Amino acid sequence: MGEYIVSARKYRPMTFDAVVGQTALTATLKNAVKSGKLAHAYLFCGPRGVGKTTCARIFAKAINCMHPTPDGEACNECESCKAFNEQRSYNIFELDAASNNSVENIKSLMEQTRIPPQVGRYKVFIIDEVHMLSTAAFNAFLKTLEEPPAHVIFILATTEKHKILPTIISRCQIYDFERMTVRNTVDYLKKVAEREGYTYDEQALNVIAEKADGGMRDALSIFDQAASFCQGHITYEKVIEDLNELDVDNYFRIIDLAVQNNVSDIMVLLNSIIAKGFDGGNLINGLASHVRNVLMAKDEKTLPLLEVSQQQCAKYSEQAKKCPTKFLYQALKIMNSCDINYRQSSNKRLLVELTLIQIAQITQPDDDGAGAGRSPRRLKILFKNLIMSRPKAAQQVVVAGKTKERNVQRKPTAEQVVSRAIAADSHDIGKNESSQSPKPAMRLKLSSIGVTFASLRKTEKKNDVEDLQNMGVQEEKETFTQETLELQWLSMCNRMPQKMFGLASRMKNMTPRITDFPNIELVVENQLLLDQVAEIKGRVRASMAKALHNGNVQFTLRLAKAEEIKPILTKKELLVKLRKDNDAVDKLCSTLNLDLA
Repeated sequence: MGEYIVSARKYRPMTFDAVVGQTALTATLKNAVKSGKLAHAYLFCGPRGVGKTTCARIFAKAINCMHPTPDGEACNECESCKAFNEQRSYNIFELDAASNNSVENIKSLMEQTRIPPQVGRYKVFIIDEVHMLSTAAFNAFLKTLEEPPAHVIFILATTEKHKILPTIISRCQIYDFERMTVRNTVDYLKKVAEREGYTYDEQALNVIAEKADGGMRDALSIFDQAASFCQGHITYEKVIEDLNELDVDNYFRIIDLAVQNNVSDIMVLLNSIIAKGFDGGNLINGLASHVRNVLMAKDEKTLPLLEVSQQQCAKYSEQAKKCPTKFLYQALKIMNSCDINYRQSSNKRLLVELTLIQIAQITQPDDDGAGAGRSPRRLKILFKNLIMSRPKAAQQVVVAGKTKERNVQRKPTAEQVVSRAIAADSHDIGKNESSQSPKPAMRLKLSSIGVTFASLRKTEKKNDVEDLQNMGVQEEKETFTQETLELQWLSMCNRMPQKMFGLASRMKNMTPRITDFPNIELVVENQLLLDQVAEIKGRVRASMAKALHNGNVQFTLRLAKAEEIKPILTKKELLVKLRKDNDAVDKLCSTLNLDLA
């Protein structure tokens, strides 16, 4: 039994034509060899395992070939090609920048560039993982890279192009290697399996290609692992067992159950999947990819976007016929939201279960039942329907009962009677959005509740007296000073409800004055504000009577005369006036050099 060599090394391409998935790039390199138009520096960049170092070796071999083929390939017969194949060439040097990234290593490399080649035309330096060089090493390498000797060619390879200094990149010809497609990987694995004498299922090779994520070296490594486990017969069942991959049939089954709104079977299936050790987040990601494939299978134009076997493609097309397009869009949106929140969730399984339940309810008919598990979209209309379906007599009893109960607690004012009647009538009459034939709107008449605007004016004074009686201050006759009046006025303004915040703020700037004790006069600057205060004059009088403990308090409102209106000063103007009127404040500000910030 000979020495075992892994497939990634055994089947490493030796010619440009053997390189997989980089057709445009290899054609460019072959044309450069044929024409002899060679740059002094090349930069090969791309993901791992796509052939950067392999192409660099093939290119270096072709450059030094004595008799290259008309296609730009090496002849494999001259002394230079034989030396390269036997790994004894002195013209091709490989340096791993990951372990030789210091300035001393680069200086040693620069010393070797001075010696011309003994056999062949060029000395080729292949620097792998060049992004690992330190900044000092890059700077030491920069001058030689810009103007190297005529017999020197540099080939730099990296997986992280963004980490290389722009000054280095600008001096190189850049070749971006593409990621391997699933189809290219599967085709190459078929050739390797046939050479090794293995039997295989195309679906199994497809799983290996997807697992490799675009890297041919990774695909060959996984292939060796699967072949060892399967003992030469690579089947789909063995491969997913060996790689611990979730069977794609689970995704097909979940979507079928979701379309049928079968939540119970989905939960049972999820439990069995998690019991096998699969992560819920990976399940959601895999299911999202599956739904995306089903969506692509709905149209023949997008069918080529499926990187799966022909057998799998037929299954996707069959399921696409069962699933509405809206269902697929909504499912993708729900799963994307789950993926975003998965890491932050403290109960990850619950999040996955809720996600699958939501997917299973996308096609479910509207259900207003309590067990539907969905938020009602017309909750407002539902409550209106309940109100409208209530008998009118029952509504009147309820309204009367509520009014009677409130009267026991405190007799409302005329304004409160009107507002409550309007609110109750609007609540009962409100527009019925679900009714098919609109009814004429009902109009509220104050006479229907025994109140008119004339009676409101007549009863204003009466209500004030009743408020004072309810507060128990009608008989109190305590004296109060101007200072006490101003303090209680400010306190009352602060207690005013939030909806009257604007009026309360303006009333704080007013100063009530005692004219003829206990009569109080309030001077208002404009007619609009005067009308607003007049509307609540009764409540203001009752509140101040209670605060001042004097039931004989009377409020008089008056519009201010032109000479009584004082200009509103800014903070700066107030400070100037304060310093002018108070020598102590002026001296303090001058001594400490104080001013407004």
